[in-house]
Amino acid sequence: MTKIQHNLYISFFVITGIIALVSILYFGFDYYSTPIEERFFNSAHTELKPNGIIGHGLGIIGSLMMLLGVATYMIRKRIKKFTRIGVLKHWLEFHIFLCSVGPMLVLFHTAFKFGGIVAISFWSMVAVVASGVIGRFIYIQIPRTIQGSELSLTEIKQENQAYTNKLRSDYKLSESIISEVENIVNIEHIKEINFKQLIPFYFKELFNNRKKLGNLKSNLSAGNVNHENINSILKISRKKILLARRISMLRIMQKLFKYWHVAHLPFAIVMLVIMLVHVGVAIAFGYTWIF
Repeated sequence: MTKIQHNLYISFFVITGIIALVSILYFGFDYYSTPIEERFFNSAHTELKPNGIIGHGLGIIGSLMMLLGVATYMIRKRIKKFTRIGVLKHWLEFHIFLCSVGPMLVLFHTAFKFGGIVAISFWSMVAVVASGVIGRFIYIQIPRTIQGSELSLTEIKQENQAYTNKLRSDYKLSESIISEVENIVNIEHIKEINFKQLIPFYFKELFNNRKKLGNLKSNLSAGNVNHENINSILKISRKKILLARRISMLRIMQKLFKYWHVAHLPFAIVMLVIMLVHVGVAIAFGYTWIF
């Protein structure tokens, strides 16, 4: 998948999610904003109530999206004979799309009425989505190959050196400018941080590195480097900074990712089990939608 194809792939997911949300709100805002005890008298009640033709459909589609999102990603990740089908990163993005839009549809299926055992499934779903957002943040902080495998510290340093070589060979920069870039991201003197330092470090680095990149841009302009090359050099420098930041946070992020799995999986299992029980009960009582 080329960069353009990947951008279109992600754009399709984002646009689809936005269209789904806007469409539901456009046709159902009046109903969903009506107090629960008065909804029976709303003209859209028959269609949008949890067992209505639209409300029920949203629940079914949302549930299927979540099941498909979990199943396809787990199969691609866990079963060896499927590991060569596509790139794991792209499967993860597909998983995130289905497991973001799916819960949104289920939320509208409930018509914002939560009670009984289904409430446990719903709040488990909320916990899964929230932990998924956190997990995604942790995941992208760990340097990986395009196939999704974690890079070793040696491989990260080799990638950083490759960026330096590119600056030297492609842009013919002076050694003083190269040294300035290397001082911004002095990868050999990076110290690992602990959990207490994580959040202050992250925001401090964002501020400091923006300032350093501003100074580098000024020096490049003063050195008569053309505008197009300046943008390319700054882009490479940002990549080097990102690598340096990830080296600092590497071990703590690896630990957090292990702990995250322990928290994420139980909520997902509870959600799926109760959801299947809910579906079974609904079918037993004759709520079979259009089938």
